[in-house]
Amino acid sequence: MSADSERHAMKMAKKKAARDKIMAKKEGEKGLIIVHTGAGKGKSSSGFGMILRCIAHEMPCAVVQFIKGAWQTGERSLIEKNFPDLCQFYAMGEGFTWETQDKERDIAAAKKGWEKAKELIRDPEINFVFLDEINIALRYDYLDIAEVVEFLKTEKPDMTHVCLTGRNAKEELIEIADLVTEMTLVKHPFRSGIKGQKGVEF
Repeated sequence: MSADSERHAMKMAKKKAARDKIMAKKEGEKGLIIVHTGAGKGKSSSGFGMILRCIAHEMPCAVVQFIKGAWQTGERSLIEKNFPDLCQFYAMGEGFTWETQDKERDIAAAKKGWEKAKELIRDPEINFVFLDEINIALRYDYLDIAEVVEFLKTEKPDMTHVCLTGRNAKEELIEIADLVTEMTLVKHPFRSGIKGQKGVEF
C-alpha cells in the first residue's frame, strides 16, 4: 500500500469510528413532520421519492395534491395503475390560482383537500401522508395555518410521517417540523424560454 493510500485508509478509519460513535446513540424513532420549501425545483419530486420508498417497503401511504390535481402527472399515473393497494392518491386541486381565477373555488378545493388529509393522517393503517403543494394553499390563507399546526401537533399518530411541500412555508409550520429542507434556485430552464417537460416536471 502506498503512503497516500495508507493515509487515506487511516483518515477514513477515524471518520468511521466517529460516525459509529454518533450512530450508537441514535435509537429513537418517531413519525416525522417533513417540510420541503423554497424557490428551487425538487420539492414534490422529493416527496414522491419518499412515497416510492414506502411502496418498496410495503408501507401503506397516501398522497393529497392541493394544486396540481388538474394535471395527469407521471407519478399519479404510475401509482394509480400499479400500486393502488399500497398508496391512496387524491388529486384535490384544480390547477394554479392564476388558472382558475376563482378564489372561492380555490378555497373550497383546499378545504376539501385538507379534510381528506386529516382523514388519512388519522388512519392508523397509513404510515406516510404526502400533502403536495399544501404550502401554496396556506400561503394564500385558503387554509388556517393555526388549525393545520394544531392538528399536526395533537392528532397525528406518533409513528405517522407527514410531508408538506410548496414554496413559502409558513414559520409556524417550520417551527413544529422535524425536518425542513429549502430548495434553492440557481438556474431553471423556464427562464431561458423552455417549457415544463414530461419526465422532468410532470
